[in-house]
Amino acid sequence: MSIQIPRGTQDILPGTVEKWQYIEEKAKEICKLYNYKEIRTPMFEHTELFLRGVGDTTDIVQKEMYSFEDRGGRSITLRPEGTASAVRSFVENKLYGNPQQPTKLFYIGPMFRYERPQAGRFRQFVQFGVEALGSNDPSIDAEVIALAVDLYKSLGLKNLKVVINSLGDKESRDAHRQALVNHFKPRITEFCGDCQSRLEKNPLRILDCKKDRDHELMGTAPSILEYLNDDSKQYFDKVVKFLSDLGIQYEIDANLVRGLDYYYHTAFEIMSTSEGFGSITTLCGGGRYNGLVQEIGGPETPGIGFALSIERLLSAMEAENVSFPFEDKIDCYVVALGEEAKEASVKVLYDLRKAGIVAEKDYQNKKLKAQFKAADRLQASYTVVFGDDELNKGVVSVKTMETGEQEEVSFSELVTYISEKKSGER
Repeated sequence: MSIQIPRGTQDILPGTVEKWQYIEEKAKEICKLYNYKEIRTPMFEHTELFLRGVGDTTDIVQKEMYSFEDRGGRSITLRPEGTASAVRSFVENKLYGNPQQPTKLFYIGPMFRYERPQAGRFRQFVQFGVEALGSNDPSIDAEVIALAVDLYKSLGLKNLKVVINSLGDKESRDAHRQALVNHFKPRITEFCGDCQSRLEKNPLRILDCKKDRDHELMGTAPSILEYLNDDSKQYFDKVVKFLSDLGIQYEIDANLVRGLDYYYHTAFEIMSTSEGFGSITTLCGGGRYNGLVQEIGGPETPGIGFALSIERLLSAMEAENVSFPFEDKIDCYVVALGEEAKEASVKVLYDLRKAGIVAEKDYQNKKLKAQFKAADRLQASYTVVFGDDELNKGVVSVKTMETGEQEEVSFSELVTYISEKKSGER
């Protein structure tokens, strides 16, 4: 019986995983510049966390969560997103009590959603995200967006579009909510079942419907920007001013809504405008969630964040033909001939590695020619060759693979010799 990988998952193999590692390291470098600290939360949480934090009217909760009952009868869910878990940890560990605020966090890890697999979308996928908790300053909204833009640009992406909207404060959102109900209710039976159920629970989500996006009422729906009160307008004006100050180009889209229930004020997405990237152009989404901490049991604390899929980021880099600035090669390959030499090669290899030299040798008793072929495949810069006779003399032959030059070096000086060749000192 052949056992295959579950649908919607993937094996990330050597040769590809290095790309993931490069992106993850670049993300950590950017976060260090912005003073965001890493947080690692469990891959599963109590289901109630996502019911309260993500919202029971969202597609994530209604259709996509991997939930199960554990042996203790508790409902457990594999995390579908990272914000709720980060906020739960913020509350549980009383990070709001730290003297340095806002609390600025980032995470990288697998998330799980049961949805139809398609290009760049998996049932297990990896998200990178940031959360800034404890500030109502619109400048931190701009900072979070700038962090995402800086990450994409640092990875070589050029075809980017920042789209932003304001969902307003509670007063503005409630007024807009009622206007949407009045707009859609007379003809709601023309919409899909999901939209019909959303009408009273969360009418804003109708605007995010993929099935009915071309319905004529979508184009004439009331804009949230028409219902922003003065405080919300002033807040939004400051956010976009800061973006302009930072040289970040943006578009305002009054129909941009986020799929989660906890967003207020700023909502944004970053999209790829590359040809061939696909019909789903969103790379990153986020916004401000000023009621989430209270919903999870903490004190009144504002927050803002975003999340992006590493898989979609890789697809965007591929669409723009971005190359990765690293080589899959080693420093040195040890070729040993004869039983005594093969035994001695174990210690030679270990000493090279201790000195920071990436080294490898044959483990399959290959002939001399096959070992040199292996060195070529691994793109070794140097080969160290010795047999039993050389071992008795205490010398090895070091070959520079690029030029073909060979030099005899004593065993005692080998590590220093390779180290100096590697650093360009010889």
